Amino acid sequence: MSVAFVLCGLALLAGCHRNSAAKHVPPPPTVTPAPAPTTTATTTKPTPTAPTVSPKTKPIYVETGLASWYGPPYHNHKGANGEVYNQNALTAAHRTIPLNSTVRVTNEATKHQVIVRVTDRGPFIEDRIIDLSLAAAKAVDVWQPGTAMVKVEVLSSPAPIDEGGRWCVQIGAFQSEHEARKLKEKLQEHYADANVIQFTGPTGEWVRIRPAGDDKRKAQEVAAKTHVKEGGVFLVRMD
Repeated sequence: MSVAFVLCGLALLAGCHRNSAAKHVPPPPTVTPAPAPTTTATTTKPTPTAPTVSPKTKPIYVETGLASWYGPPYHNHKGANGEVYNQNALTAAHRTIPLNSTVRVTNEATKHQVIVRVTDRGPFIEDRIIDLSLAAAKAVDVWQPGTAMVKVEVLSSPAPIDEGGRWCVQIGAFQSEHEARKLKEKLQEHYADANVIQFTGPTGEWVRIRPAGDDKRKAQEVAAKTHVKEGGVFLVRMD
């Protein structure tokens, strides 16, 4: 019997089997799951949180005044200490307390407290002493009323509070870039040995005067002598 004849016979038998018998459904193939993607420490950055401090920690600096809070349009913009501001983290802005200081804020009326880190500069409204993040404002009942009287207690600081530091005078914010530039030119003529800077912030145009050496005493003198119709004049610590 030839090989060709045998192959034809097998083909015919196979064809009759497919037509007369039920089809055999093979089981599904075994699928090996792909390994989960590995993550590294640099993939995501955790939201910075305020450090835990003992309730018995004694403050090194205390002041009382009006607190407010800030969110948009500052949310997700870089703050004065270089971190991106997150309105849902426990942070605050202060004009003169050293950056990255740990601060306890107590609502004078409700006695609710929150621990925050100073990560930014502000508030740039003359009757207010501290700007809380949205999360911190909710914790001490500042969010809904907008402002509240608080006690600010510095519990730790990376630098001395009463001496040293790098200081400037900040003026603004201007809605008109032209008006901000005019003020910058006028101030530069008046303070020839200072560095006068104009820059754009989340709320408009700002002007900053940096005295020689960023010296605190010189900055205080400039702030005392400077009077403008637009905005306010604020003594600000830069570090």
